[in-house]
Amino acid sequence: MGKFAVAVINGTQARFFTLDSAATSEYESSPNLIEHKCLVNSTRELHGQELWANTKTGRNKGSNGQAHGYDDHRQNHEIEFEKRFANKISSAMGNLIQIHQARHLVIVAEPQILGMMREAMTDSLFKNLNVHEVAKDICNLKSNQIHDYLAKKELLPACQKVYSR
Repeated sequence: MGKFAVAVINGTQARFFTLDSAATSEYESSPNLIEHKCLVNSTRELHGQELWANTKTGRNKGSNGQAHGYDDHRQNHEIEFEKRFANKISSAMGNLIQIHQARHLVIVAEPQILGMMREAMTDSLFKNLNVHEVAKDICNLKSNQIHDYLAKKELLPACQKVYSR
């Protein structure tokens, strides 16, 4: 079995796992998905005036009291924030892959973020991996639920449960 790294990502967080075998597989279930790190997108947690000078977009009042519309390009800024988060995720994934010498990478992310991750993963390290992508948000699941989901999709080996007699 090759070594697996798993990244589960949504707009607010990225969770990083490896698939590790138990030391004594006759007494413990194995392999298990072990969480190593979680990154949080701090700009998604900011609201209103914490992030923008004006909380409402698209209109302003002139000196004569009449409203007029404009585009403050807020969406462009939000995309840039997401690209920066994708770059942080890519760096953290690279570190995890190197430390654990993973040969397989499974990325599970929302479709828009998955596209940004493809752009961010430019390091040659990612080109030497067997990469699988799943366009789904499962970030809120527990690690064993994530493992079961990916095993059903045949992206990870299933966890072999040990039953006592």
